[in-house]
Amino acid sequence: MNSPLVSESLDPAVFRQLHIDLAGILDRPNLLSESEEVTPYECDGLSAYRQRPMLVALPEDIDQLIAVVKTCHRHKVPIVARGAGTGLSGGALPLSNGVLLVLAKFNQILSIDQKGRTATVQPGVRNLAISEAVDQYGLYYAPDPSSQIACSIGGNVAENSGGVHCLKYGLTVHNILQLKVVTVTGELVTIGSKALDSPGFDLLALMTGSEGMLGIVVEVVVKLLPKPTHTSLVLAAFDSVEAAGHAVGGVISAGIIPAGLEMMDNFAIRATEDFAQCGYPIDAEAILLCEVDGTEDEALAQVDQVTAVMKHFRATEVRIAADEAERLLFWKGRKMAFPAMGRISADYYCIDGTIPRSQLPHVLNKMEEWSKEFDLRVANVFHAGDGNLHPLILFDANIPGELERTEEFAGKILDLCIEVGGTITGEHGVGIEKINQMCNQFSTTEIDQFHALKAAFDPNTLLNPGKAIPTLQRCAEHGAMHVHNGELPFPELERF
Repeated sequence: MNSPLVSESLDPAVFRQLHIDLAGILDRPNLLSESEEVTPYECDGLSAYRQRPMLVALPEDIDQLIAVVKTCHRHKVPIVARGAGTGLSGGALPLSNGVLLVLAKFNQILSIDQKGRTATVQPGVRNLAISEAVDQYGLYYAPDPSSQIACSIGGNVAENSGGVHCLKYGLTVHNILQLKVVTVTGELVTIGSKALDSPGFDLLALMTGSEGMLGIVVEVVVKLLPKPTHTSLVLAAFDSVEAAGHAVGGVISAGIIPAGLEMMDNFAIRATEDFAQCGYPIDAEAILLCEVDGTEDEALAQVDQVTAVMKHFRATEVRIAADEAERLLFWKGRKMAFPAMGRISADYYCIDGTIPRSQLPHVLNKMEEWSKEFDLRVANVFHAGDGNLHPLILFDANIPGELERTEEFAGKILDLCIEVGGTITGEHGVGIEKINQMCNQFSTTEIDQFHALKAAFDPNTLLNPGKAIPTLQRCAEHGAMHVHNGELPFPELERF
């Protein structure tokens, strides 16, 4: 499918000079321009939208990267930064009149401070590679998105990624201390500190989750945690999704803070079990995976508490992982849920909304109702503990109109998240996917402030333009309550 980003064509003379200037910085293999070379970069994990970039730059060090950024700024050519390309909101969708800046070669762990429990890494380092590197010290990096085997830490910072253990240990923003960032003008700045606090505004939190719109992250200092001495996993089966939803609230109400609390419905259970053979009860309408950790005494006491809560909420079966191998097997199923869907459907659309835990039963029931209304199957697998939904709508893009129907269904789910007091994203970001729902999440005044903030860092809107923040004109057309008659900071976006 074509891109919903409308890009003005670059003046041929500007393009020629830009190409010459960049060729003076990067060797031929690191500057791609031919159609067959740039096509692999035409989308991120949201493959429904595709657009070939004008040029792809793959710098090998910070000096080259800064030179590329300064050259683009001088020619007023937009830049889209890309990590591993595993994002699911179109945040790394390139521009046909811009440079795609790929950070894949920034893939080194620069240092590990065992005593200080930190690691300094480049943005292209895979999430899981950090934990693998520090395992010998009894440490690990907590945020663990399901794509952790492939996704990069720079992309995690851009989207403020979480994972199955974010309920207890937080999102990316809670697990990093310092960033080195290249600004739109090519200046290298340090944000945050290795100390517990740093003076001035909290720009670290601002930069985390900014989707590449404020600067380009080139170095990250992450926090490392000691591996728990004991970890236990409880699998509870239920005869209804609603009962499982109530049990989630029951666990938290009991004062238990699990390391992870995940839910899967029957559709997801069956597809995953067929794919991964992880021992899930295929007749259950829903299962909860509840992991607790700490000292052995703490973990075993919490297992007893969790088991009691699950039984109180009418769990039909409660299992405790017999050993580490079975614990990892149960998690393997959860982590393999997305690829499992790829075996049974031509396409699937992964949604990322967050709701109050108390609203889980209501929202899940509404999704089941809409699934029948839209005649589209939905598999629910998500971070139930923090209310971060990841329903997967199965569709076939080759059937005319089915993608559009899927997007309408997805939009209704995200609007419902807002209605019940939640948000349109928990960890995937807005990108281009949720640009319309931003109009419903925020008021005109708030969106104005977002544009002002963007302009403070990037007055010419050269960094990832057209993403995350809608124009107010777009909000008016989308049905927002307020109309803004002033200057529009971004070029208008349209869906083809």
